[in-house]
Amino acid sequence: MFNDLSSPLALLQTRRSGKPRDLIAPGPDGAQLRQILDVALRTPDHGKLAPWRFVIVPLDKRAALAELLETAYRAEKPDAGRLEIEAMHQFAHQAPTLVVALSAPVAGSKIPAWEQQLSAGAAIMNLLHATHALGFAGGWLTGWPTYNEDVRAAFGREGETIAGFVFIGTPGKPQEERPRPDYDAVVSVWDR
Repeated sequence: MFNDLSSPLALLQTRRSGKPRDLIAPGPDGAQLRQILDVALRTPDHGKLAPWRFVIVPLDKRAALAELLETAYRAEKPDAGRLEIEAMHQFAHQAPTLVVALSAPVAGSKIPAWEQQLSAGAAIMNLLHATHALGFAGGWLTGWPTYNEDVRAAFGREGETIAGFVFIGTPGKPQEERPRPDYDAVVSVWDR
């Protein structure tokens, strides 16, 4: 069983992202999305800088997002084929809820940018934990739109980067486990 809500530890032990293309309605309502984002704000943040932001893309703006992605993609790849353009539209229309997460490091801070970027990633993970704790599933995607300057400029301010697109909804089909790293391959004991 994935995303077992019987206890906080069970949820963490069984947490499984949802594939955005498989997430269907219902998604969180406004109050639930507020709860999810409030949890995201409770993230380790050296220096209390809040070096992240979130932009909600409502359902009625998904067509505009699809057009933005298509225009930016065609500008970068003028010979793009039909399937590539359809993929941009499909990306924009996945799942009932979409939150764009931005890494927003505070320039000139004594806190290194790397720590601020780590905090942004932790905020997204908290967002996913809260999503799953409310009985939904979420998927964090990057991909081409994350790294395109026109897309970044549509969501972020100067100096910010898109850390990912977080799609939220209800799994439309049974989830499957994905390969996990072998414990001994990634955990060791320091012995100097």
